[in-house]
Amino acid sequence: MIKKFPPTERFALSDQINRCSISIPSNIAEGSAGSQKSFKHYINISIGSSFELITQLIIAKHRLYITETEFEAIENKIEHFQRMASGFQNQL
Repeated sequence: MIKKFPPTERFALSDQINRCSISIPSNIAEGSAGSQKSFKHYINISIGSSFELITQLIIAKHRLYITETEFEAIENKIEHFQRMASGFQNQL
């Protein structure tokens, strides 16, 4: 999706979106190797990154880099992740 962003966004918004999307699973993986308390912390960081990602996608939508349909599809997946991660976090 970010491949169609203008070249001026290559090292700005698209880079930030890439970093967030990598941060989400990376923090879960890193946290899984630690204690339960540590794992909760890393899941929380991951959830925070997912909110950051939604914000960046809102910006992309407002700049007309992505369509409303594209935004909604990704937003639904991110919100699903947030619900699952929060539920899992609460079970720890």
